[in-house]
Amino acid sequence: MTCTKNLPENPAVEGEVIPPVPPRINLSTIDDVRREMARVYRDMRGRLIESQDGTRLVYVLFQLGKLHEMADVEKRLNALEHVLKQRKKK
Repeated sequence: MTCTKNLPENPAVEGEVIPPVPPRINLSTIDDVRREMARVYRDMRGRLIESQDGTRLVYVLFQLGKLHEMADVEKRLNALEHVLKQRKKK
């Protein structure tokens, strides 16, 4: 049971329009992140979003890209270590 006692009935102030929730963006691969960065860049060039906001978004996307890269390197390193351990046992 959730408590809704102190929650307002409508989170919008009277007359305020609540923007729709954007669709979920797939960022599960480095290529997905790259495509989203390009989309943000095009939106900045087209003046659909402020360059300051776009810069922040691209920064976060860049960090996600680095995490994907680091995860890939970690997997490869673990695989190499496993192979080396197997060779030492022989």
